[in-house]
Amino acid sequence: MSNFVSWITPEVLRTLGWTLLHFIWQGGVLAALFAAGAAVCRSARARYALAVGALVLMLASPVITFTWLRAQANPAVRTGAEGASTWAETSTQNATALSGSRAPVAETRAVQPMGMLWLVEAWFLGVVLLSLRTAGGLILIERMRRKEIKRVGAVLYAKCQALQRRMGLERVIQYCECHRLDAPAVLGWFRPVVLLPVRALTGLTEEQIEAVIAHELAHIRRLDCFVNLFQIATETLLFYHPAVWWVSQRVRAEREHCCDDEAIAICGDAVNYARALTLMEEWRTAPALMMAANRSPLAERVVRLLGWDGAAGRIRVAGLAGSVICLAGALLAGNAFLGVAHAALGSAAPAKQEQASGSVIVVRPESSSEKAVTAGQAAKPAGPPETKAQTNKEKEERTAGQQQEKKESYLDAMEAAGFKNLTVDELISMKIQGVTPGYIKEMRGLGLQPTAEELVGMRVQGITPEYVREMKAFAPNPGIDELIGMKVQGVTPEYIRQLRTIYSNLNIEEVIGMKVQGVTPEYVRAFHDLGLQPNADDLIGLKVQGVTPEYVKDMRAIGLKPSTEELIGMKVQGVTPEYVKSMQAAGFKDLDCDELIGAKVQGITPEFIEKARKHGFQNLTLDKLMALKHADIL
Repeated sequence: MSNFVSWITPEVLRTLGWTLLHFIWQGGVLAALFAAGAAVCRSARARYALAVGALVLMLASPVITFTWLRAQANPAVRTGAEGASTWAETSTQNATALSGSRAPVAETRAVQPMGMLWLVEAWFLGVVLLSLRTAGGLILIERMRRKEIKRVGAVLYAKCQALQRRMGLERVIQYCECHRLDAPAVLGWFRPVVLLPVRALTGLTEEQIEAVIAHELAHIRRLDCFVNLFQIATETLLFYHPAVWWVSQRVRAEREHCCDDEAIAICGDAVNYARALTLMEEWRTAPALMMAANRSPLAERVVRLLGWDGAAGRIRVAGLAGSVICLAGALLAGNAFLGVAHAALGSAAPAKQEQASGSVIVVRPESSSEKAVTAGQAAKPAGPPETKAQTNKEKEERTAGQQQEKKESYLDAMEAAGFKNLTVDELISMKIQGVTPGYIKEMRGLGLQPTAEELVGMRVQGITPEYVREMKAFAPNPGIDELIGMKVQGVTPEYIRQLRTIYSNLNIEEVIGMKVQGVTPEYVRAFHDLGLQPNADDLIGLKVQGVTPEYVKDMRAIGLKPSTEELIGMKVQGVTPEYVKSMQAAGFKDLDCDELIGAKVQGITPEFIEKARKHGFQNLTLDKLMALKHADIL
């Protein structure tokens, strides 16, 4: 420990500070190179490998820079023998014993280490804070592993094992249920656990569950958990550079694309898998240290899965141009930093000579002609790569144009069909639900002018041009909402045809109402066979109140001949055949339907009638009974 403390000298801290500053332009260069490479790469695997490589170089560059800058304290090591002699000659020519200037130089050298010390302290504080965040995430995962998961059932486990064998995974993998998460995820590095939330198991179809489990198994097979841990370490150490976070985000995005590709290769249904991702987008609760199926932006993944990424060519060309600009800016910044660092670090060795000889070494400024020569020499090698880059850019633009012509056919067709201002969500929904230009053309040919939202609704409910034609045979101009309503309620042409044999003037709203309440053609015929002719509204009322043909027969059997309205009223008030029989047995044999409804409403029961008679009330009529009941005498 004492050796480590003794190693942390002001010289080391100053070198570390310059290393952190140098990484500002180094990170920009690496990010620009990655952006240029990613613009050329077509496959997600290649872009993922390139992003991981860029992140590795970002972590390695500060180590290399620190080692190199430490060597710069020794002029012989920095420039070699020739550089050392040149430095000595220049120092001899420009050395001047300026006793009056010693104080300002010493003051400058005293201030510079303090600034670097503050910089290193700020960096160290940031590393500590981010490390605490990571430690908290690890504690959360460990707590989840111990208390909030349980093993899946035997049937689901067998399916997971079969899927694992199909993917060629020989590792021991646990499959558990978790109530806390809302999307399948993977936790653990050496003993992986696939978490299957109850919400996903109940909210997705079996095919969708199989696809998202395959996605998680792909993470395990690719050892993505270890790469994710490396990303967190890099983000923690180099947190101050935006390029690190951007490249790391691209690593995560391309990783999800790779796993999506493997899931589709196993399950084969990209559209169904895209629907599963859409559902799980609202279920994001997985900790960052876990690999979850709903990571990465939804729109980007769904568009890519559906093969509708025609804009990707334009984005790649723009990314290539932007990366060239960033690369040039980073190189210029690096050149400036190197000049400053050389001046700062080169003063370490001369400072020792100053203490011995009492003189100050003043380095002669480089003349403008020397700068021009140096700039010319540095610019010469840049010619051929620039020409090659331009050639690659032209090829890229041609290839992107060809790809764009193929992949933007859906978008072009939608615009040709009159949908020119659709949002990304609307386009994705239309593509997922299978809204094609031909479908739109047929619907318009049938006299409909559906919006994008209505087209999606019609496709979701399975409304086909044939269904519309059959419905137009019964209703000349059905609205889109009416068509969707009929399809949702299961109204078929056969159902309408059977009802029309009884009711020739039924409209669409009446048909939907009858279907909603379960009015069948058999139910209608049964009332007609009893001599009743209820209209559509009456039939709906009869069905809602539970009036059956048997109820009508029972009422007729005890001498009543109720109309449709009376049947509904009697059923609403609970007038049953048993109640009528009990009233008749109590001496009230000539009550009609309205009187029976009134008696039931007032609570006149055979028990009440018997109680009144026991108190000496004789020759009671129904009106007198109601008066007694209302007066609350008994």
